[in-house]
Amino acid sequence: MSGPVLVRTRAELADQLAPARRAGQRVGLVPTMGALHEGHASLVRVAREHVDQGPVVVSVFVNPLQFGEAADLESYPRTLEADLEVCAREGVDVVFAPTVDEVYPGGDPEVTVEPGPLADVLEGRTRPGHYRGVLTVVAKLFGLVRPDVAVFGQKDYQQLVLIRRMVADLCQGVEVVGAETRREPDGLAMSSRNVHLDPEQREQAVALSRTLYAAVEASGYGAKVALDAARGELRAAEGVDLDYLEITDPALAVLPDDVPDGTDARVLIAARVGSTRLIDNLPLVLGRPQPSADQPSPDQPHHQE
Repeated sequence: MSGPVLVRTRAELADQLAPARRAGQRVGLVPTMGALHEGHASLVRVAREHVDQGPVVVSVFVNPLQFGEAADLESYPRTLEADLEVCAREGVDVVFAPTVDEVYPGGDPEVTVEPGPLADVLEGRTRPGHYRGVLTVVAKLFGLVRPDVAVFGQKDYQQLVLIRRMVADLCQGVEVVGAETRREPDGLAMSSRNVHLDPEQREQAVALSRTLYAAVEASGYGAKVALDAARGELRAAEGVDLDYLEITDPALAVLPDDVPDGTDARVLIAARVGSTRLIDNLPLVLGRPQPSADQPSPDQPHHQE
Protein backbone atom coordinates (compact mmCIF):
# COMPACT_ATOMS: atom_id res chain seq x y z
CA MET A 1 0.00 0.00 0.00
CA SER A 2 1.53 3.29 -1.07
CA GLY A 3 1.57 6.07 1.45
CA PRO A 4 0.42 9.66 1.14
CA VAL A 5 2.46 12.33 -0.59
CA LEU A 6 4.12 14.55 2.02
CA VAL A 7 4.24 18.21 1.01
CA ARG A 8 5.78 21.08 2.94
CA THR A 9 5.05 24.17 0.86
CA ARG A 10 2.08 25.97 -0.65
CA ALA A 11 3.44 25.38 -4.15
CA GLU A 12 3.82 21.63 -3.58
CA LEU A 13 0.29 21.46 -2.19
CA ALA A 14 -1.15 23.26 -5.21
CA ASP A 15 0.74 20.97 -7.61
CA GLN A 16 -0.57 17.83 -5.90
CA LEU A 17 -4.19 18.99 -5.97
CA ALA A 18 -4.17 20.43 -9.50
CA PRO A 19 -5.08 17.15 -11.29
CA ALA A 20 -8.08 16.59 -9.03
CA ARG A 21 -9.28 20.13 -9.63
CA ARG A 22 -8.98 19.71 -13.40
CA ALA A 23 -10.98 16.49 -13.14
CA GLY A 24 -13.70 18.18 -11.12
CA GLN A 25 -13.17 15.92 -8.10
CA ARG A 26 -14.21 16.94 -4.61
CA VAL A 27 -11.37 17.66 -2.16
CA GLY A 28 -11.59 16.76 1.52
CA LEU A 29 -9.56 18.28 4.36
CA VAL A 30 -8.92 17.00 7.87
CA PRO A 31 -7.03 19.71 9.80
CA THR A 32 -4.94 18.34 12.68
CA MET A 33 -2.03 19.28 14.91
CA GLY A 34 -0.57 15.80 14.55
CA ALA A 35 -0.08 13.13 17.22
CA LEU A 36 -2.74 11.21 15.32
CA HIS A 37 -4.83 8.52 16.99
CA GLU A 38 -7.91 6.47 16.14
CA GLY A 39 -10.12 9.52 16.59
CA HIS A 40 -8.25 11.29 13.80
CA ALA A 41 -8.38 8.14 11.68
CA SER A 42 -12.16 8.14 11.98
CA LEU A 43 -12.23 11.75 10.70
CA VAL A 44 -10.30 10.64 7.63
CA ARG A 45 -12.85 7.92 6.98
CA VAL A 46 -15.68 10.44 7.21
CA ALA A 47 -13.85 12.72 4.77
CA ARG A 48 -13.42 9.82 2.35
CA GLU A 49 -17.16 9.15 2.45
CA HIS A 50 -17.81 12.74 1.39
CA VAL A 51 -15.32 12.96 -1.50
CA ASP A 52 -15.46 9.41 -2.92
CA GLN A 53 -12.52 9.17 -5.35
CA GLY A 54 -11.36 12.74 -4.72
CA PRO A 55 -8.22 13.46 -2.70
CA VAL A 56 -8.24 13.59 1.09
CA VAL A 57 -5.73 16.03 2.57
CA VAL A 58 -4.60 15.83 6.20
CA SER A 59 -2.82 18.91 7.49
CA VAL A 60 -0.34 18.44 10.34
CA PHE A 61 0.54 21.79 11.89
CA VAL A 62 1.01 22.77 15.52
CA ASN A 63 -0.40 26.28 15.35
CA PRO A 64 1.47 28.69 17.66
CA LEU A 65 -1.22 31.34 17.30
CA GLN A 66 -3.70 29.34 19.40
CA PHE A 67 -1.43 28.60 22.37
CA GLY A 68 -1.47 30.96 25.31
CA GLU A 69 1.51 29.44 27.12
CA ALA A 70 4.89 28.80 25.48
CA ALA A 71 5.37 25.70 27.63
CA ASP A 72 2.09 24.21 26.37
CA LEU A 73 3.18 24.83 22.78
CA GLU A 74 6.58 23.26 23.34
CA SER A 75 5.17 20.19 25.10
CA TYR A 76 2.54 19.42 22.45
CA PRO A 77 3.43 15.98 21.02
CA ARG A 78 5.01 15.95 17.56
CA THR A 79 5.07 12.51 15.92
CA LEU A 80 5.15 13.06 12.15
CA GLU A 81 6.58 9.63 11.22
CA ALA A 82 3.86 7.85 13.20
CA ASP A 83 1.27 10.27 11.76
CA LEU A 84 2.32 9.31 8.24
CA GLU A 85 1.79 5.65 9.11
CA VAL A 86 -1.76 6.38 10.29
CA CYS A 87 -2.43 8.36 7.12
CA ALA A 88 -1.07 5.55 4.94
CA ARG A 89 -3.28 3.02 6.68
CA GLU A 90 -6.35 5.19 6.12
CA GLY A 91 -5.66 5.94 2.47
CA VAL A 92 -4.88 9.64 2.83
CA ASP A 93 -3.69 11.13 -0.46
CA VAL A 94 -1.76 14.20 0.70
CA VAL A 95 -0.24 15.19 4.06
CA PHE A 96 0.44 18.92 4.29
CA ALA A 97 3.01 19.51 7.05
CA PRO A 98 4.23 23.07 6.66
CA THR A 99 6.65 25.00 8.82
CA VAL A 100 5.52 27.98 10.87
CA ASP A 101 7.22 30.31 8.37
CA GLU A 102 5.29 28.71 5.51
CA VAL A 103 1.95 29.32 7.23
CA TYR A 104 2.85 32.70 8.71
CA PRO A 105 5.42 34.26 6.37
CA GLY A 106 6.83 37.37 7.99
CA GLY A 107 5.71 36.42 11.50
CA ASP A 108 2.34 36.71 13.22
CA PRO A 109 -0.33 37.93 10.79
CA GLU A 110 -1.58 41.49 11.04
CA VAL A 111 -5.04 40.43 9.81
CA THR A 112 -6.73 37.73 11.86
CA VAL A 113 -10.24 36.29 12.22
CA GLU A 114 -12.22 37.84 15.07
CA PRO A 115 -14.27 35.01 16.60
CA GLY A 116 -16.91 37.19 18.27
CA PRO A 117 -18.63 36.81 21.64
CA LEU A 118 -18.77 33.00 21.57
CA ALA A 119 -14.99 32.99 22.04
CA ASP A 120 -15.38 34.51 25.51
CA VAL A 121 -17.37 31.64 27.09
CA LEU A 122 -16.45 28.09 28.14
CA GLU A 123 -12.97 27.45 26.67
CA GLY A 124 -12.55 31.12 25.88
CA ARG A 125 -12.84 32.15 29.51
CA THR A 126 -9.60 30.41 30.42
CA ARG A 127 -7.88 30.56 27.02
CA PRO A 128 -8.12 34.18 25.82
CA GLY A 129 -7.10 34.56 22.20
CA HIS A 130 -7.29 30.81 21.57
CA TYR A 131 -10.14 30.89 19.08
CA ARG A 132 -8.72 33.86 17.21
CA GLY A 133 -5.71 31.64 16.54
CA VAL A 134 -7.86 28.62 15.66
CA LEU A 135 -10.10 30.46 13.20
CA THR A 136 -7.17 32.28 11.62
CA VAL A 137 -5.26 29.09 10.85
CA VAL A 138 -8.40 27.26 9.68
CA ALA A 139 -9.21 30.17 7.34
CA LYS A 140 -5.65 29.99 5.99
CA LEU A 141 -5.92 26.23 5.46
CA PHE A 142 -9.24 26.69 3.67
CA GLY A 143 -7.55 29.22 1.41
CA LEU A 144 -4.57 26.97 0.71
CA VAL A 145 -6.36 23.64 0.25
CA ARG A 146 -9.67 25.05 -1.05
CA PRO A 147 -11.57 21.98 0.16
CA ASP A 148 -15.13 21.16 -0.71
CA VAL A 149 -15.57 19.50 2.69
CA ALA A 150 -13.65 19.77 5.95
CA VAL A 151 -14.08 17.35 8.84
CA PHE A 152 -13.67 18.27 12.52
CA GLY A 153 -14.24 16.18 15.64
CA GLN A 154 -17.15 16.93 17.95
CA LYS A 155 -14.91 16.56 21.00
CA ASP A 156 -13.78 20.13 20.34
CA TYR A 157 -17.40 21.19 20.14
CA GLN A 158 -16.95 24.93 20.70
CA GLN A 159 -14.34 24.98 17.96
CA LEU A 160 -16.76 23.20 15.62
CA VAL A 161 -19.54 25.71 16.32
CA LEU A 162 -17.20 28.65 15.74
CA ILE A 163 -15.82 27.25 12.48
CA ARG A 164 -19.35 26.75 11.17
CA ARG A 165 -20.15 30.33 12.17
CA MET A 166 -17.03 31.60 10.38
CA VAL A 167 -17.86 29.68 7.20
CA ALA A 168 -21.40 31.05 7.19
CA ASP A 169 -20.47 34.65 8.04
CA LEU A 170 -17.54 34.83 5.60
CA CYS A 171 -19.26 32.86 2.80
CA GLN A 172 -16.35 30.45 2.50
CA GLY A 173 -18.27 27.76 0.64
CA VAL A 174 -16.87 24.82 2.61
CA GLU A 175 -19.10 22.02 3.91
CA VAL A 176 -18.12 21.59 7.57
CA VAL A 177 -18.80 18.10 8.94
CA GLY A 178 -18.78 17.39 12.68
CA ALA A 179 -17.70 13.78 13.18
CA GLU A 180 -18.51 11.72 16.25
CA THR A 181 -16.15 11.57 19.20
CA ARG A 182 -14.19 8.34 19.43
CA ARG A 183 -13.78 6.85 22.90
CA GLU A 184 -11.62 4.33 24.67
CA PRO A 185 -13.42 1.22 25.98
CA ASP A 186 -13.86 2.88 29.39
CA GLY A 187 -15.44 5.99 27.83
CA LEU A 188 -12.51 8.44 27.88
CA ALA A 189 -12.56 10.65 24.79
CA MET A 190 -9.54 10.05 22.59
CA SER A 191 -7.17 13.03 22.63
CA SER A 192 -3.56 13.71 21.71
CA ARG A 193 -3.15 15.12 25.22
CA ASN A 194 -3.94 11.74 26.82
CA VAL A 195 -0.29 10.73 26.32
CA HIS A 196 0.62 13.15 29.14
CA LEU A 197 -1.46 11.19 31.70
CA ASP A 198 0.37 8.76 33.95
CA PRO A 199 -1.43 5.47 34.77
CA GLU A 200 -3.14 6.87 37.89
CA GLN A 201 -4.22 10.06 36.10
CA ARG A 202 -5.47 7.97 33.18
CA GLU A 203 -7.86 6.19 35.54
CA GLN A 204 -8.92 9.47 37.13
CA ALA A 205 -9.62 11.07 33.73
CA VAL A 206 -12.51 8.68 33.07
CA ALA A 207 -14.48 10.77 35.57
CA LEU A 208 -15.08 13.34 32.82
CA SER A 209 -17.06 10.99 30.61
CA ARG A 210 -18.81 9.41 33.61
CA THR A 211 -19.95 12.91 34.61
CA LEU A 212 -21.37 13.57 31.15
CA TYR A 213 -23.17 10.23 30.99
CA ALA A 214 -24.73 10.95 34.39
CA ALA A 215 -26.16 14.17 32.95
CA VAL A 216 -27.50 12.36 29.89
CA GLU A 217 -29.21 9.71 32.02
CA ALA A 218 -30.94 12.35 34.15
CA SER A 219 -31.75 14.82 31.37
CA GLY A 220 -35.32 13.58 31.01
CA TYR A 221 -36.02 15.48 34.24
CA GLY A 222 -34.63 18.78 32.94
CA ALA A 223 -31.35 20.69 32.91
CA LYS A 224 -31.17 21.35 36.67
CA VAL A 225 -31.57 17.70 37.60
CA ALA A 226 -29.13 16.67 34.89
CA LEU A 227 -26.50 19.09 36.20
CA ASP A 228 -27.07 17.95 39.78
CA ALA A 229 -26.56 14.34 38.72
CA ALA A 230 -23.37 15.26 36.89
CA ARG A 231 -22.03 17.21 39.86
CA GLY A 232 -22.80 14.28 42.12
CA GLU A 233 -20.70 12.02 39.91
CA LEU A 234 -17.91 14.58 39.90
CA ARG A 235 -17.89 14.91 43.70
CA ALA A 236 -16.96 11.26 43.92
CA ALA A 237 -14.02 11.72 41.56
CA GLU A 238 -10.43 12.09 42.70
CA GLY A 239 -7.70 14.09 41.04
CA VAL A 240 -10.03 16.15 38.83
CA ASP A 241 -9.72 19.94 39.00
CA LEU A 242 -12.91 21.24 37.35
CA ASP A 243 -12.84 24.28 35.10
CA TYR A 244 -16.46 24.23 33.96
CA LEU A 245 -19.48 21.95 33.68
CA GLU A 246 -22.39 23.47 31.78
CA ILE A 247 -25.49 22.61 29.78
CA THR A 248 -26.23 24.87 26.82
CA ASP A 249 -28.27 24.79 23.65
CA PRO A 250 -26.56 23.24 20.57
CA ALA A 251 -25.29 26.70 19.53
CA LEU A 252 -23.73 27.10 23.01
CA ALA A 253 -26.23 29.76 24.05
CA VAL A 254 -27.61 29.90 27.60
CA LEU A 255 -30.82 27.91 28.00
CA PRO A 256 -33.90 29.71 29.32
CA ASP A 257 -35.25 28.66 32.71
CA ASP A 258 -38.25 26.91 31.17
CA VAL A 259 -37.60 24.79 28.10
CA PRO A 260 -40.17 22.53 26.45
CA ASP A 261 -39.80 18.77 26.56
CA GLY A 262 -37.68 17.48 23.73
CA THR A 263 -35.27 20.42 23.69
CA ASP A 264 -31.88 19.55 22.23
CA ALA A 265 -28.94 20.59 24.40
CA ARG A 266 -25.27 19.94 25.03
CA VAL A 267 -23.43 19.15 28.25
CA LEU A 268 -19.78 20.23 28.25
CA ILE A 269 -16.93 19.75 30.70
CA ALA A 270 -13.32 20.88 31.04
CA ALA A 271 -10.95 19.89 33.83
CA ARG A 272 -7.32 19.32 34.65
CA VAL A 273 -6.06 15.91 35.64
CA GLY A 274 -2.55 16.48 36.91
CA SER A 275 -1.15 19.13 34.59
CA THR A 276 -3.19 17.96 31.58
CA ARG A 277 -6.30 19.89 30.59
CA LEU A 278 -9.04 17.73 29.06
CA ILE A 279 -12.39 18.57 27.49
CA ASP A 280 -15.40 16.49 26.54
CA ASN A 281 -19.10 16.86 25.73
CA LEU A 282 -22.24 14.93 24.87
CA PRO A 283 -25.61 15.78 23.32
CA LEU A 284 -28.75 15.33 25.36
CA VAL A 285 -32.48 15.98 25.07
CA LEU A 286 -34.09 17.76 27.99
CA GLY A 287 -37.43 16.65 29.37
CA ARG A 288 -37.57 13.36 27.53
CA PRO A 289 -36.56 9.89 28.77
CA GLN A 290 -33.09 9.08 27.42
CA PRO A 291 -31.94 5.84 25.83
CA SER A 292 -29.33 3.87 27.73
CA ALA A 293 -26.12 5.85 28.02
CA ASP A 294 -23.81 2.84 28.13
CA GLN A 295 -20.30 3.96 27.41
CA PRO A 296 -19.28 2.99 23.87
CA SER A 297 -16.25 1.11 22.73
CA PRO A 298 -14.13 2.17 19.75
CA ASP A 299 -15.86 -0.53 17.70
CA GLN A 300 -19.29 0.76 18.74
CA PRO A 301 -18.90 4.55 18.80
CA HIS A 302 -21.47 6.80 20.39
CA HIS A 303 -23.11 8.82 17.63
CA GLN A 304 -23.30 12.36 18.89
CA GLU A 305 -25.33 13.92 16.11
